[in-house]
Amino acid sequence: MALKDKMGPIKARHSELAALMGEGNLSGEAYVKLSREYAELGPVVEAIDAYDAALKEKADLEAMLSDKDMAEMAQEELYALKDRLPGLEEQVKLALIPKDEADSRNAILEIRAGTGGDEAALFAADLFAMYRGYAATRGWRFEVAEMSENDLGGYKEIIVEVQGSDVFSRLKYESGGHRVQRIPVTEAGGRIHTSAATVAVMPEAEDVDIHIDEKDLRIDVYRAQGAGGQHVNKTESAVRITHIPTGTVAACQEGKSQHKNRDTAMKMLRSKLYEAQWRKQAEERSANRKSQVGSGDRSERIRTYNFPQGRVTDHRINMTLYALDDVLSGKDLDKFIDALISEENAEKLAELE
Repeated sequence: MALKDKMGPIKARHSELAALMGEGNLSGEAYVKLSREYAELGPVVEAIDAYDAALKEKADLEAMLSDKDMAEMAQEELYALKDRLPGLEEQVKLALIPKDEADSRNAILEIRAGTGGDEAALFAADLFAMYRGYAATRGWRFEVAEMSENDLGGYKEIIVEVQGSDVFSRLKYESGGHRVQRIPVTEAGGRIHTSAATVAVMPEAEDVDIHIDEKDLRIDVYRAQGAGGQHVNKTESAVRITHIPTGTVAACQEGKSQHKNRDTAMKMLRSKLYEAQWRKQAEERSANRKSQVGSGDRSERIRTYNFPQGRVTDHRINMTLYALDDVLSGKDLDKFIDALISEENAEKLAELE
C-alpha cells in the first residue's frame, strides 16, 4: 500500500475520535480508551500534516517555474524543499509504525540470580544497581517491592516497581539472560568464572486491563524473612497471592503493613497476568520476523559483561562497548537501548514498504 493510502485513514480516524469524545455520552472507561487512542494518533497526524503541507508547497513552487518573474526564486526554494522532503517522509513512516500499547506503561522489573551460586547473586545486585542508576538518569521512580538476599549482599531475587515517562518502552529490551565473566570474590585461585542472571520486565497493568475474580485467589500471609531465611519481624505482614486458574504467584514482604504488601502483591499479580496477554499478542505480531530484537524472551542470552576486558556485548545486535563501568552505572545503558530501538524500527519500516 502506498504511503498516501495509509495516511488518509489515520487522519479520518483522528477526526472521528475527536467527534466521538465531543459528544459527551461515553462511559468513563470508554472515554479513557478513546482519549488514549486520540493522543497516540496526535503525533502521527502532525507528521502527516507537515508532509502534506510540504507536498502542496512543492506543487505550488513547480507551478511558479513557468512565471519568468518568479522562476528564479521558486527554483531556489524548490531545491531547499526537496532537501527537506525525504526527512519529512521518514518522520511519517516512523509515526506510522504500529505502537505497542504497553510502551507508555510503568514496569515491574524482576532480577533473578541464575547459574553461579553466590557469584550469580552478586551479579544480580550489580544489575539492580545498573537499573537504579539508569532510572535516576531518566528521572524515574525506583521502588523495591520484594527481595531475597544472600549472606554476601547479593540478591537471589529482587523485584522493583519503576514509574515514569515511557518506562516500559525502554526497559522491555532488558528482558532476557545476562551473563558475567569475572573472577568472583569467593575465588581463591584467580580463575575467571561465568555466571548468569535473568531479567524480566513486565508492563504494569491498570485496573481496566485485567479482571480478577476474588474467588480465583488464594492469599497466604507469613512473617517476612531476611538474608539466610531468618525472620525479621514477629508479625505476619508478608503476603503471597496465587491466581489459581493460571498458577501465577506474586508476593511482597518489604512493607511493614500487611495491607500495603497485599496491594503491592495484587499490582504485581495483575501485571504478570497482563504481561502473559501482552506477550501472546507481541508474539503474534512478530511471527514473521527473523530477529529477536525486543522479543523479551527470558531464555535468550542477550548480553555479556566481561570484567577482565572491560567490555559489554549485546548479542542481539552484535554491539560491544568498552565502557563496562559506565554501563553498570546506568550512564551508558541508553547506547544499547537506542541501538535496539533503531534496529527494531528499521525492521518495522521494512514491513511497511
